[in-house]
Amino acid sequence: MDYGLCLPNAGALTSADLVDAAAGLAERLGWASVWTTDHVLVDRANERDYGLMLELLATLGWVAGRHPRVRLGTSVIVVPQRNAVLLAKELATLDTLSGGRLIAGIGVGWLEPEFANLGVEDRFRVRGAYVDETIGLWRHLWSGSTEPWHGRFHQFDDFVFGPLPPQGARIPILVGGASPAALRRAATLADAYQSTATGPEGYARLLEGLRQAASGAGRALPTLGARLRVRFDRPAAERYSLHGSSEEIAAEIGRFAALGVMDVALAFDEPTPDAYLRAVERFDSEVRPQVG
Repeated sequence: MDYGLCLPNAGALTSADLVDAAAGLAERLGWASVWTTDHVLVDRANERDYGLMLELLATLGWVAGRHPRVRLGTSVIVVPQRNAVLLAKELATLDTLSGGRLIAGIGVGWLEPEFANLGVEDRFRVRGAYVDETIGLWRHLWSGSTEPWHGRFHQFDDFVFGPLPPQGARIPILVGGASPAALRRAATLADAYQSTATGPEGYARLLEGLRQAASGAGRALPTLGARLRVRFDRPAAERYSLHGSSEEIAAEIGRFAALGVMDVALAFDEPTPDAYLRAVERFDSEVRPQVG
């Protein structure tokens, strides 16, 4: 099992000092990756969760220069809220400056008022098609191809793209989501899948959808991952979380591992920066040895 840490780039605890300390702790503990999440201009109804948020790519760029041994993941970029070509450039730049450490986690988004706030309200209803095209567009540009691109949303004939990222067209693309369309996208177009707020029983159902889609496309199953919230010594939250004692949390992660989940990105739900960092260290010392 590879462990990743969801950096506190959103919420009341967000600060440069804590993001830096968290990334440094993940690196020191030998965790595989660090992750940022994405919102830009939410409505007031979602202010509590997403109103204060450091932009995810800028945050990872800053972290990349300070912590050279962890991979850098986005969980997830809301792709249809952005220009896909500009994103291709930003991601290629981040992969270049970090020495090939990027994991591009993407999703279609769900918050329609935010699309309107960003001036792309019409794209909300075609956001799945936009993401499907974006995956092909990125790999086309990252490969160094000079062939024209004629898609539904993007068309260009005369262009030069650089820098080419160290990972080339094989920058890992991870898809998040639980809809049938997201499962199809992960299984047929991406390299990895990541669930959010889903327990082992629900994950098993999602896995069937992934298997069917991959088999139908003649592809191998994507790498399986999960984004999980950790709540030590507390009852379950409204949405699914790992909760309870270290032993209970380890047993629950074991159930994910039995399904073939190879990567977990862990978000720690704590009231203060010190408590957040202590929880990460507790997980590493008490839970990780029980799971492996």
